Amino acid sequence: MNLLLPRVAAIVIALAIGAALGGLIGSAMRFPLLGAFGGGLLGAVMVTVVDAWRGDRLMAWLRGIEDNAASPPHVGVWGELGHRIERALRIRDRRTAEEQDRLRQFLSAIEAAPSGVLMLDANDQIAWCNPQAADDFGIDPVRDHLQRVTNLVRAPAFVTHLQNGQFDQPVVFPSPSGLATLSVLVRRYGDGMKLVLSQDITERERTEAMRRDFVANVSHEIRTPLTVLAGFVETLATVPLTAAEQPRVLALMQQQTDRMQSLVDDLLTLAQLEGSARPAADRWVALDALLARVVSDAHALSAGRHRIEVTVQPGCQVAGMETELASAMGNLVSNAIRYTPDGGAIAIHWRVRGADRCGEFEVRDTGIGIAREHLPRLSERFYRVDGSRSRDTGGTGLGLAIVKHVAQRHGGELDVQSEPGKGSSFRLVFPAARVRAAAFAPTDVPESTDASA
Repeated sequence: MNLLLPRVAAIVIALAIGAALGGLIGSAMRFPLLGAFGGGLLGAVMVTVVDAWRGDRLMAWLRGIEDNAASPPHVGVWGELGHRIERALRIRDRRTAEEQDRLRQFLSAIEAAPSGVLMLDANDQIAWCNPQAADDFGIDPVRDHLQRVTNLVRAPAFVTHLQNGQFDQPVVFPSPSGLATLSVLVRRYGDGMKLVLSQDITERERTEAMRRDFVANVSHEIRTPLTVLAGFVETLATVPLTAAEQPRVLALMQQQTDRMQSLVDDLLTLAQLEGSARPAADRWVALDALLARVVSDAHALSAGRHRIEVTVQPGCQVAGMETELASAMGNLVSNAIRYTPDGGAIAIHWRVRGADRCGEFEVRDTGIGIAREHLPRLSERFYRVDGSRSRDTGGTGLGLAIVKHVAQRHGGELDVQSEPGKGSSFRLVFPAARVRAAAFAPTDVPESTDASA
């Protein structure tokens, strides 16, 4: 109503002014009424024409509104209408820009997500996907846009799952590259559209398989000595043993008990290594005393059956945990003694390398050696090159796993070189940041100890 009154007032005023002017002109021409009527009509027509011209300019502006030009500078009702329309359009544009910015942020978040996100239209055509989904399914977001996903991802389990339309549970199948295992969850949204969420579960599957193998191996390793002990206990309970047989049976029982004790000790050591924080880099362990204990244990375990050579650079220290270092070094030495025939040679070395200042603990033997195909798996739990021989020598299958964990916790690595029939070399290498040597220490101080049979 407020917009209508000015227009009516303008027409009335124009009509009055036109009638007055027309009446004056008509009086001069002796037709005052006709002149007043014509003048009033002309005034009303002029106001209507001007008003229509303003309205046409506003309509022309509205038709070309995408050019972002300002509304025509009118007064009155058309000016007010143009101003209000322009303000509404500015609000719309600002809100649209805000929505687009939120959409870009949302898509950026989805693109950065570790899981794959694939959007399908009602015809199962690819509408959009993030980089992870493109990598999981082996598709190109640009090239394969609006392509049917079943033409690109042809895994039978996935195609059947998509066609059945039962999306309560995820489907698991190998990725198109064959290098990963995918878990895919499909959800409906919108008008017949589908959201496909993919996750690489290769590592999870591998961990689960390792857990199952670990439980099976532990059960097997414990069951064997338990079966032997149960048999001996039953024998002692039912069969009277002679004085000559009792020591042999008790020695065998003690052997199986020691085997279980070693297994439990190694399992506890592994659990402690995996569940504790990395050793501090500012706790320095003097290696002179530690290596002396390792060498002493080597002589005791060998019992004069091997030739043991020791070369140690004195005055060195390693930042870490003394008990872990002793366990790792002791495991390497005991393995060398167990797998080296009587009369063989075992060399124990410690030095700080001159090139990169890394610390290196090496144990070389002239034992049975290891075939090349077994080397990458030596540090796996319970992995044995020859299971029967390992059990005969008293190994638990966890020693090298402990050594590798200790090396990694100290920022180092375990390097293995071996050849069947020519012996093996196991090296623990510690980074220069965790190793320091006394300034007066010579490059190499040999100490050779022979204990021939």
